Amino acid sequence: MKFRKLGKTGLDVSVIGLGANNFGGRLDFHQTDLVLKQVINEGINLIDTSNSYGNTLSEEYIGRSLEGCRHEVVIATKVSSRISEGPNQAGNSRKHIMEQVDQSLARLRTDYIDLYQIHWWDNATPIEETLRTLDDLVKLGKIRYFGCSNFNAWQVCESIWTSSSLGINSFVSVQPHYSMLERVVEKELIPFCDKYNLGILPYFPLANGFLTGKYKRDQAIPKGTRLEASDRFDIMSDENFNILDELTTFCKTKDKSILDLAFAWLLWNKNISSVIAGATKPEQVIANALACEWELSDEEYHQVTEILN
Repeated sequence: MKFRKLGKTGLDVSVIGLGANNFGGRLDFHQTDLVLKQVINEGINLIDTSNSYGNTLSEEYIGRSLEGCRHEVVIATKVSSRISEGPNQAGNSRKHIMEQVDQSLARLRTDYIDLYQIHWWDNATPIEETLRTLDDLVKLGKIRYFGCSNFNAWQVCESIWTSSSLGINSFVSVQPHYSMLERVVEKELIPFCDKYNLGILPYFPLANGFLTGKYKRDQAIPKGTRLEASDRFDIMSDENFNILDELTTFCKTKDKSILDLAFAWLLWNKNISSVIAGATKPEQVIANALACEWELSDEEYHQVTEILN
């Protein structure tokens, strides 16, 4: 496994990370434990979850599975999403964050979180309140670093500027939806992160599994796959299948798979600290981990990008 720094921090994270949104939902504890054991075996150290995944069971399963090897991993979790009905059960207020971080720590069976991420922008809470709360959590030792997820470029900029003006700790990473078929963030967010050295942690790098090659044109969606339970049927367009065909041809000339290319294309950008990919089986963890071996040359990267354009 290869490692990169998380943005401008000194924290080393594996270039392939594990997304834990399947835990507690599609996967029970036994299945989760098998995946996590394989993650450790493959040298993947970044595990990304949320207090909302699996109705809180994702964090609980991770905590149970990692007892005795907590020191081997970098745990990233999130706060913002609604946890239950009623006031103050969602968002980025001091009250909600302070309550939820303690609950996450308890479920994860740890006394600190490596990377605590704001899951969604909250229009109802001043960003200064959120950032001061996160800064306090760093000082309390409950979290080591903090970042954000699903923020627009202007929202990240507003946050960085606010932290700088207050003289407090700031976001070190951004987690966007980003893949060869989902490139909206390249217009503003990625250039901003490159300029200010924020770690980029793309999620859904395989475009809901479309970039694994398991889906075929004019054929029914395979049972048990992610797209079967998704509303992202727009991704199964003729245009995307045409792109997939060209990418597959390119991969054959390199003796690589389309899955390998999906990771390699993202990791060409050195400001991408880790690519977050889910897994429901140990075999998928192995395949994801092996993908980091392919480093695209500049020429190869531009060849692929020309196909995508």
